[in-house]
Amino acid sequence: MAATNMNLTGIARKLVMDNHLDEAAAIEAVENANKESIQLGSYLVQKNIVPSNVVAMISSQEFGLPVFDLSVMDTEMAAFNLVEEKLIGKLNAVPLFKRGNRLFIAISSPTNTQALDEFKFATGLPTEAVLVQEDQLAAFIEQAVSAMDTGMEDMLDDDLADLDIGAEEEEQQAASAADAEDAPVVKYVNKILLDAINKGASDIHFEPYEKRYRVRYRIDGILSEVASPPINIAAKLTARVKVMSRMDISERRVPQDGRIKLKLSKKRAIDFRVNTCPTLFGEKVVLRILDPSSAQLGIDALGYEPEQKKLYMDALANPYGMILVTGPTGSGKTVSLYTGLNILNVPETNISTAEDPAEINLEGINQVNVNDKVGLTFAEALKAFLRQDPDVIMVGEIRDLETASIAIKAAQTGHLVLSTLHTNDAPQTLTRLMNMGVPAFNIATSVSLIIAQRLGRRLCGDCKTLDDLPKDVLVKEGFTKEDLGEDLKIYKAVGCDKCTGGYKGRVGIYQVMGISEEMGRLIMGGANSIDLADQARKEGIDDLRRSALKKVKQGLISLEEANRVTKD
Repeated sequence: MAATNMNLTGIARKLVMDNHLDEAAAIEAVENANKESIQLGSYLVQKNIVPSNVVAMISSQEFGLPVFDLSVMDTEMAAFNLVEEKLIGKLNAVPLFKRGNRLFIAISSPTNTQALDEFKFATGLPTEAVLVQEDQLAAFIEQAVSAMDTGMEDMLDDDLADLDIGAEEEEQQAASAADAEDAPVVKYVNKILLDAINKGASDIHFEPYEKRYRVRYRIDGILSEVASPPINIAAKLTARVKVMSRMDISERRVPQDGRIKLKLSKKRAIDFRVNTCPTLFGEKVVLRILDPSSAQLGIDALGYEPEQKKLYMDALANPYGMILVTGPTGSGKTVSLYTGLNILNVPETNISTAEDPAEINLEGINQVNVNDKVGLTFAEALKAFLRQDPDVIMVGEIRDLETASIAIKAAQTGHLVLSTLHTNDAPQTLTRLMNMGVPAFNIATSVSLIIAQRLGRRLCGDCKTLDDLPKDVLVKEGFTKEDLGEDLKIYKAVGCDKCTGGYKGRVGIYQVMGISEEMGRLIMGGANSIDLADQARKEGIDDLRRSALKKVKQGLISLEEANRVTKD
């Protein structure tokens, strides 16, 4: 088959001639690649239009360049040490090896001559290109950047020796913008952020004390110390984080909020929500790691039991009503809500959220940060939403009667409302609304579903081992005779080089409670949380403890972890 359109050239023409692409698709791909300012080969691979190995082979034939299989190349053998890390990411190319005085560069696009020129300038060596597959190059670059990162221990031993600013008066220790740009400080802070992401941390704590300074990560809900840099660089570290967060580095007397966006690759970026708080011996800085991809996991990855998932999906399918998610800070409420919003996020639906602050940025959703200082409260944001033709409204938290009243009225007038409350379980959520002053009738007719949740540390699949516990102990923990008769196997944490203390990741533990007619009658009759919990039990709704024990039976969490996150 010959290409009839003379405007097609290069690999686009060759792909059409070799029947890998029809002419119309090729023309469209060329136009879209030009609009997005990326190479045609990269566009075809990223959009799954043509396999990466086909693009590499066609490019090789068209431009006369050799093809190299990166999957057989060990990253430790590559010539990374000849160039700076940032150059590799910027140019989307990797120096592979030296032959004589020539440096061979792996590129995925034969027209990426800029990479050859810049590597030649940086190393002083003549360069030659070898073609590699786009997907293999992306994975190789990620490995290369990780390999080039100095280990935390090495930085403590080497780089921090250069950071000693000596004994100075307090006034002289005030951080300046110049301090914050010190190369070792920049490198050290970047390393801490990258290490936290790679280890799956949710928070980073920079903490100054009188005689020491420490850095801690919260991994799987547990804080652990990862570094203890010299106390005399505390001001520089704080200043660097504040510069990255666009805060006022000269203001150290009041708390400040900021945000950092760290681009890991062309396709992945991580946001950090940053807060500073003045303490006795300097500013404590805490960064919350916000990975937008967590909202894209899908509901199946969150750990709902089948019947719980069905209840949540049915509630999301309703055109009106209120879904409340409850639990302590750090229990995964935001991810549960955003997973639901992601399901609802279609062009036909108008979604608005009011948060303090917005943690996960999702395209297609109108997100508002509340700001009490200027009068933009949850209640005011809700009033504005109701004048903007909404279908779905998400309120970060119901804190007062005014917000609760507006949210409930919205749920009663044809809108789907999602929000959170800080209560221990689902029945207590209903009594909390009553205690706020919301009329019982409004609660019974507007709230459609309540999800109480916790996050338990997931056992490492590589090292978990059977835990031999007596039956009387298991009965005391809440297991039934039916559980014990099902060849019950309970596992405990051990620990290996692939996990943290025997745990790797977390899994949700849920109480998902729909509001039945009988539950509604109890609410209107002024029932307390104990009465509501009894009714939920009669309706077969698992409480948090029972849900946790199910996860123990499934081998997902240990009994120790179930006891940590739930109680009778």
